[in-house]
Amino acid sequence: MATSRRVARVSELIKREVSQMLLTDIKDDRVGAGMVSVTDVDVSGDLQHAKIFVSIYGTPEAKAETMAGLKAAAGFVRSELGQRIRLRRTPEIVFLEDNSLERGDRILSLLNRLSQEREANGEQEAEEAGEE
Repeated sequence: MATSRRVARVSELIKREVSQMLLTDIKDDRVGAGMVSVTDVDVSGDLQHAKIFVSIYGTPEAKAETMAGLKAAAGFVRSELGQRIRLRRTPEIVFLEDNSLERGDRILSLLNRLSQEREANGEQEAEEAGEE
């Protein structure tokens, strides 16, 4: 078992290298269909598996196409990581879509709408109290 500090360092290295690969090295046209960014990398304690969370901006069709391209490129990404990062064994790579940014955006819009409704109700109640 690797120490938690080592797991965190390997995770950051993988995140940086995969981000760089997305910009320059992955030639699959499907990956370019949506704007992709690596949001997080979760490496197992034994450094054998890595879940790479990606955020994809675009239409649902572009997201599905991009995920298909990323899954097809997983072998290439793993071999490139093996060359770029010095590890005894290169972890198995799995790409997962991260919807947390969209969820956060939706929650913020709901909170803003609630706030506006409360302000509108407060003004309405004040007007009614002034009429009496």
